[in-house]
Amino acid sequence: MGSRKKGFGSRKKGFDDYGDIISGLPDDILCHILTFLPTKEAASTTALAKRWKPLLKYVPNLDFDDSIYFHPRRSKDSTSFMIFVNGVLALQENAALKRFHLKCEDDVDESQVLDWIPKVLKRGVLDIDLHLSSSRNCAYSLNTLPSEIFVSKTLVRLKIQFRSGVSIEVDGDISLPKLKTLHLDCFRIDTPMFNKLLSGCRALEELVLVNLMWDERVEPKPYFATVSIPALKRLVYSRFRETRFFDEGDDFNQFVSLLFDNPNLVYLKYSDTLADRYQVSFNSLVEAKLKLRRTSGNIAKDKINVTRLLTGICNVKILYLSYATIKVLGLCRVTMPVFENLIQLTIKTALDVGWEPLLPLLKNSPNLQTLVFEGLHHKYAFKCWDDDEDEDEEECDCKYQDELWVEKVVDTCLSSSPVKVIKIFNFGEICYREEDIEDQIEQVMQFLRTMPELEQVILYYDSPEDEDLMKLYKDLHELPTVASANCEVRLIFPNLSTTISIRKGNLL
Repeated sequence: MGSRKKGFGSRKKGFDDYGDIISGLPDDILCHILTFLPTKEAASTTALAKRWKPLLKYVPNLDFDDSIYFHPRRSKDSTSFMIFVNGVLALQENAALKRFHLKCEDDVDESQVLDWIPKVLKRGVLDIDLHLSSSRNCAYSLNTLPSEIFVSKTLVRLKIQFRSGVSIEVDGDISLPKLKTLHLDCFRIDTPMFNKLLSGCRALEELVLVNLMWDERVEPKPYFATVSIPALKRLVYSRFRETRFFDEGDDFNQFVSLLFDNPNLVYLKYSDTLADRYQVSFNSLVEAKLKLRRTSGNIAKDKINVTRLLTGICNVKILYLSYATIKVLGLCRVTMPVFENLIQLTIKTALDVGWEPLLPLLKNSPNLQTLVFEGLHHKYAFKCWDDDEDEDEEECDCKYQDELWVEKVVDTCLSSSPVKVIKIFNFGEICYREEDIEDQIEQVMQFLRTMPELEQVILYYDSPEDEDLMKLYKDLHELPTVASANCEVRLIFPNLSTTISIRKGNLL
């Protein structure tokens, strides 16, 4: 018994001697460990022991998140959060800093946040990410970003998203020689400043410009905005939030011409009304997402501009089109460029948008392999553009044709299509009273009857009703012939996947 107690005592002593191995590590290793924690959690380690108290001063990565700071029992008080951030910055004094991230969901003093930027820039910061969901700033009196941020010799990544918006106005030169990633969300800028900003970012590889507001305080006149960065690989350019409708009152874009010259760009997301003029060159483009809207101006100019834009991206391999963009495509039914490299086309559909404007694009995509539909909503438009077109302009050929004529044209286009795979997401989704699942089923039948190269049709069901499913099974079994001798139809539901193989003339 005595020997067992001694042995137990020995094991206990060994645990005491080696239980706090982490505190015995060198300071630089401990600081490195703390960089993986939110700053609030890193600060709380100072309560562990005297050994940990001075370490926060040398932590090179600061991540402030008020959702973590206030969770779980602390009452929400933005003032206390700001005091905490100020305290950490004061503690660190001029120690080297790599990352400064700040995320605030509660109301904060935006001007004080902007005052922190010069302080962290003096410390050689590499990465700044500021995300303010709300602030005490009035949206009609935007705060201006400090000019120091645009002459940093160390910044590699800059991301600023203030929900109330910021303004960019710099009197002197702009030089960000090491900046590779720039994200600006909700900002106001004029075109000369826009050009000066991007001309000072020659090393950029990723550029995200979202909710861009052209400064209309200057006298309206033609402007040229240029995005010409040889190193750029990813570009997101959007003057609108991700909502269903564009701002119908925004016509300032009619004064802005856009020049895109980025030979190494591989990804483009472009959301805008058509510009006053385009010059576009993307030699290496792989994927593009377009969300376009016509202007309220001259339809002849819109025709020219959408043709120039599409010609500039015609080397693309993967293309996504919003439902609004489908309407715009009707403007270039005659001037549609050939998309020689296009292998996958995704279409976001809507009940109030016909598919007829897609026909020229499908005809001019000789190597298209995969066609993806987000929803299967559509109507026969009987014309290639909206009803508000200029009456003096030439009307499209199909304006006064009936539904049977349009369906014949669609069938002819599909019968010459090289598409091998069709994917339909949200199949069975009913958004309006005018819709019917039978219409969607009939559209699938049309694909099967007319497309000779089809190898697979995949339907991702949107919570199907038993009756809808039985209707689809019945129609597939009763389909007398299909255009492709080897076509497989797959129906995919939540928690269930089944495959139906179809051969020409019969269903197995």
